[in-house]
Amino acid sequence: MSANEQMIYCVACGATNRVSAGKSLTAAKCGRCSKPLATPAPVDVNSEQFAALQAKDTGAYVLDVWAPWCGPCRMMAPHFEAAAARFSADVRFFKLNTDTNQAAAGLLQIRGVPTLIARKGGRVVAHEAGAKTGAALDNWIQTSLKVTSKAN
Repeated sequence: MSANEQMIYCVACGATNRVSAGKSLTAAKCGRCSKPLATPAPVDVNSEQFAALQAKDTGAYVLDVWAPWCGPCRMMAPHFEAAAARFSADVRFFKLNTDTNQAAAGLLQIRGVPTLIARKGGRVVAHEAGAKTGAALDNWIQTSLKVTSKAN
């Protein structure tokens, strides 16, 4: 893989796709299943899918580790969805439910929800517990992943 490429894991079929680093994710499709690689809305992942993302994916993505009983998680959800739409050209957005994926949450050493994890280049670039909304969430994404939002 060259410095101008990133490996993007397709959560729909499990294939790993080579994508030019400058290419908008909204134009990229999986080579196996033809589904879009962008996530204009957050995608729920399970423990196995997240393990594959960690192992195979070098693209930029944000993981929201949450729980259905968590008030701040529910408060942040619409802001996370809006950010997914704004940043879909460069960043993918995933959600991991700690109640149904306790093993993954344990491996991530999650101590509180919601927790946001930003990954790029195959490594964690930012990790923060607590709800973020609006401009604070956008700023965290931009600072962590060195991207800019595309306003709707």
